[in-house]
Amino acid sequence: MSEERLQKILAHAGVASRRAAEAIITAGRVRVNGRVVTELGAKADPRRDKVELDGTRVVAETPLYLVLHKPRGVVSTMSDPEGRLTVKDFLKDVSARVYPVGRLDYATSGVMLVTNDGDFSDGLLHPKHEVPKSYVVKVSGVMGEDDLRLWSKGVELDDGPTKGAKVALLRFEGDKTWFELTIKEGRNQQVRRMGEATGFPVMRLARVSFAGISSDGLKPGAWRHLTRDELSLLKKTYGVPKSIPAPVVPVEASGARGSRGRVAGVDGRGRGRGKPAERAPAEKGTRDAWGPRHGGGAPGRQRHDAGPMWGGGAGRGSSGPGSDRGEARGDRPGSGGRGGQTRTTGTGGGIGARDDGAGYRLQRGRKR
Repeated sequence: MSEERLQKILAHAGVASRRAAEAIITAGRVRVNGRVVTELGAKADPRRDKVELDGTRVVAETPLYLVLHKPRGVVSTMSDPEGRLTVKDFLKDVSARVYPVGRLDYATSGVMLVTNDGDFSDGLLHPKHEVPKSYVVKVSGVMGEDDLRLWSKGVELDDGPTKGAKVALLRFEGDKTWFELTIKEGRNQQVRRMGEATGFPVMRLARVSFAGISSDGLKPGAWRHLTRDELSLLKKTYGVPKSIPAPVVPVEASGARGSRGRVAGVDGRGRGRGKPAERAPAEKGTRDAWGPRHGGGAPGRQRHDAGPMWGGGAGRGSSGPGSDRGEARGDRPGSGGRGGQTRTTGTGGGIGARDDGAGYRLQRGRKR
């Protein structure tokens, strides 16, 4: 392995963000092979060199790759100065310092990838890869063929025209239009800005896939691990992750608001009782099959027993009536797709490695 900057090594070990790690280094708390290092440009080989923080050896965390069904009314950061719910509130049982890959705005629900692998995040966010992101959009107004064609060819925004997109009409609902949109850009609030620029304000927005990864079977606030097949396809298509980690023990989808997942097919002593099927992502650039996601699927493609709302509020672990917050409260049988019955491959406690309580994992070593 080649040498890396110390702040990157500390970040990969879950110590802190790279910016916070810079302050740790300049404070003289880091030693490399017994020598205190305070220069921000200093590098080390994490496999060959002994890197210590406050006398304790720093070891890189096992990489984690998760998909979270972000609810509406949740900030897609790990902290919020206004005290609002953040995605961190739904990842409390993950035993590693993870963070979202990109952003979804406060009022948007849907697929959000989460990881502690910076290269994985950077690879999927780099513009050159043109990673597809698919949304279900509800706008005010009846859109005609010319309007849909404009969205597909590109909309002029204040920071330049958007690139071509895939647009598919789903249905009309009175004076409202539902459609599916797939874009390969990552501008701030791009879809909502496209709606304002064309005279069709966005009323509801949910991301149904990111890089071919969907949140099927996950109620709002729940997460799971990416499967080995999904990671292999991402690596083949986008070059990340650089290596595929060993598979994790299959467990049921984690509950919203930090509830612990229950092991599916494994008893209390870890003995296997069968393994649930894994679902591979759609091929790059193809439409994902529509199922009863987001509380019943997009209008016009719902199951007969699905409720009228989708996208979900910030649920708190309940799948019974009224568990979805906001205007959807109590109007459907469960807070997620498939009637609230979810089974997937996530784990409530990450890989299961030890956390020393200080926010990072360390290997105890002798102080110099």
